[in-house]
Amino acid sequence: MARMIKTGNMFSRRMITLMLIVFIFFKINAQKPLDSTLVSKDPTKFRYSSLILPGALITIGIIGLESHTLKDVSAGINEERDEHIDDLITIDDFTQYAPVALTYGLDAFGVNAKHSFKDRTLVLATSYLVMSSTVLILKSTARVERPDGSSFNSFPSGHTATAFMGAEMLWQEYKHHSIWYGVLGYSLAITTGTFRVYNDRHWFNDVVMGAGIGILSTKIGYWLLPFMKNKVFKSKKENNIGYNGMVLPFFSTEGIGLSAVVRF
Repeated sequence: MARMIKTGNMFSRRMITLMLIVFIFFKINAQKPLDSTLVSKDPTKFRYSSLILPGALITIGIIGLESHTLKDVSAGINEERDEHIDDLITIDDFTQYAPVALTYGLDAFGVNAKHSFKDRTLVLATSYLVMSSTVLILKSTARVERPDGSSFNSFPSGHTATAFMGAEMLWQEYKHHSIWYGVLGYSLAITTGTFRVYNDRHWFNDVVMGAGIGILSTKIGYWLLPFMKNKVFKSKKENNIGYNGMVLPFFSTEGIGLSAVVRF
């Protein structure tokens, strides 16, 4: 019983620390939940300031591949985990998709997103393609062994990248309603990353890199939205075609593929 309490307290402290980082980030980027300057910012417009957070996370992730200091930090976290935790909690297999699900599901509760269903799907498709291809390329080239020794595709964390991609999208679509939608999305993303380490599937460095890739992928998805709408997926009236379609990429540990959606 004492061991379980110690483990719970240790895990709670880390979760609280991570949550504080999220709250600080949103406090910096949004002084008021419905601040007019926050609402008026168009995510499809490129801004160098948008690169600060994902750029910092990706930089840490890259440096962590060679830095003995960061390697020691990652190893220390996993060693502490091995000493105190025996049971796995695989909620990260589900929480990785929760932010994206909320991006679409909130419409059913009367909370309108900033962009239409079609535009959101275009952003999602572009973001997912960028994120999944980046993750798969890095996994196959970095060849980092997982903490549990099961394979050599630990870096970066695909689950974490997926979760943060969705969290950034949820933030962009609903920040005009309240900052708390973004806090919810990023809390789910942090939970996903935390449990990837908790379940001995990733090093801390893998999770940091995955978070940076996920956020940046969504930003790229929004930046490319005007091009995708005007050049790639024109409306039926513009093309004089009776149907339109969309191809969505997906990936897993077993491979990568495409799914098609056609509207008549």
